[in-house]
Amino acid sequence: MTGRVYSKKMTPAGDIYIVAENGILLALYMGEADFLEGEEVSSLQLNPSDSLLKKCALQLEEYFDGYRKEFDIPIEPHGTEFQKTVWKELCLIPFGETRSYQDIAVKIGKDKAVRAIGQANKANRLPIIIPCHRVIGKNKSLTGYAGSRTEIKEILLSLEGANYGK
Repeated sequence: MTGRVYSKKMTPAGDIYIVAENGILLALYMGEADFLEGEEVSSLQLNPSDSLLKKCALQLEEYFDGYRKEFDIPIEPHGTEFQKTVWKELCLIPFGETRSYQDIAVKIGKDKAVRAIGQANKANRLPIIIPCHRVIGKNKSLTGYAGSRTEIKEILLSLEGANYGK
């Protein structure tokens, strides 16, 4: 595979746009608006038959069908060292469990960085794969996901059977 390719997958959480390049998953966009805002679409090639895009779409389908708890897709998240540290910690949150922003801050040794944890979550271009939806408020409330779209977070956490303040 050469160049940036994408495909679209319909899911219970809405359309997810999958973007890859050279065998590496680059981004998952929750909805067309995020996709159009996050990508220079004219530089992408629609290629739903690309093997990595097909594998990712299948794994997303298995996740939404309740069969997949972890993803096996090559990723290379791009961000600051702090963001990468946060994202690595998010990947340690088990399927069906949640952590607070405060929990993540303490885990990475930055107790006062609760807001920065939220910003790192917001910058995550691989939602679901890097499970930022599993991070909730200290009071168990759902807080921002993909900006302020907590309904997506609610769909994902309900699918996983997570205990949160509903």
